[in-house]
Parts: sequence; C-alpha cells; structure tokens
Amino acid sequence: MNFLKAEWKNLALFNYEVDAEILEKYLPAGTEIDIWDNKCYVSLVGFMFKNTKVLGIKVPFHVDFEEVNLRFYVKRFENDEWKRGVVFIKEIVPKKAITFIANTWYQEHYETQKMRHEIIENKNTNIFIYQWKNDKKWNTIQLETTNVLKEIEVDSEADFITEHYFGYTKIDEETAFEYEVQHPRWEQLEVLNHKIDIDFKKIYGEGFEFLQNTNPTSVILVKGSVISVRNKRKLKLKPIL
Repeated sequence: MNFLKAEWKNLALFNYEVDAEILEKYLPAGTEIDIWDNKCYVSLVGFMFKNTKVLGIKVPFHVDFEEVNLRFYVKRFENDEWKRGVVFIKEIVPKKAITFIANTWYQEHYETQKMRHEIIENKNTNIFIYQWKNDKKWNTIQLETTNVLKEIEVDSEADFITEHYFGYTKIDEETAFEYEVQHPRWEQLEVLNHKIDIDFKKIYGEGFEFLQNTNPTSVILVKGSVISVRNKRKLKLKPIL
C-alpha cells in the first residue's frame, strides 16, 4: 500500500553547482553523490501538494499545501543496477502535522513555517511564486515561464534533476531509510525570468551561506503529476567513501 499519494504540481527548481565536500556529512550510508556532466548539484525546490492522502486517507486541512525543500542527488548500487535518489537537507511546509509525521516516521528534516503561493496566468506566460516566512522576513522564489509544455530531453540536465525515483534519509553512519517515489516522466515549461530573495544562512546554516551570492546554474519549471511514496525500508550499511 502507498504510504503517501498526492499530486506534485508546478515544481520550481533552482539548481546550483556546489563542491561535493559540503554534502558529505549529509550522505546516507550506502549511497554516493550522483554527478552529471562532472557537476555536483543542490536544488532549491518549491511546489504544491494537491489531493494528498496518507495511508489512503485525506486528513482534513492537510490536503493541499506548499512545500519548499533543499535537496541533493545520490545513487546506490543494488542488484546489479544503480538506484538514483535524493537526500533532503531541509523541507519547509505550513502544516505542523506533516512535519510531525515526516520527522517521526521517516526521520526527515521538516520544519513548519507560514507559507503562501500565487500563480498568475497570462495569455502567453505564467508566473509562479512561492513564499515562506522565517522570523519576520518573507523569503521568495519566483518564475516567469511560457505556457507551452515541452518534453524533457533524455540525458539532459533537466532529465538528471527530475529523474530520481528514490529518497534516502541518513539515520546514523551505518543506517539509512530508503523509499520509492513513483511518477511518470514529467514535462516542463521554458523559464523566461526568475527572482530569488532568500536568507540562505538563517534558513540552511553557514554551510550554505555562499548560495546567497551564487547564481543558479539552471532554473526549471516542471508541471508535475500524481506521485506515490511506497516501499519504505531501513538499510544497515557502511558509508561509501
């Protein structure tokens, strides 16, 4: 049975090339950094949860909500193939119950903040805005896109960023959680302009303060789809060094 089923909609992905060394302390046992074109990425991702069900049940007032997360990309070799996944550094949502469930059951790194979003649809363009409040400051990510969907090219950077189908969580140096995220291949909208106004140091710590003055390598808007999270299991492994 699916642990979680929902729609992930209008995913705004701000992708940064970083030194892999800064991610080593977050690396779950049995995984290694996944690299594309000799680049190591972290992504800041804002999107909408829609029609959310936990264990097949819609929880009142927790069906539709925003999320913003900072994540990086890993892979794990099992049964003669590579599993490609993501590791979340922090996930921000506006619902305390979501934070409690995710941090308790999955030992993730959720945080509850006041959030809001806006989608402005024009004749030829769309604007997507995600905001969350930290102390008294509203942090903002904003994209302007075309309104014509196009396929994500196989083996492209966008393909690498979006085609990871597992989640990994570090428990300790030899233990991790693994879960599978199922969804079809996604389509994207061309990004015309973007805006970022975020206090990276306050939200993500000194290790990511440098992103404050770093331009993203790329910015992507993915329309999204129905997703399901399932097959959670605990892995007892030694880290790959």
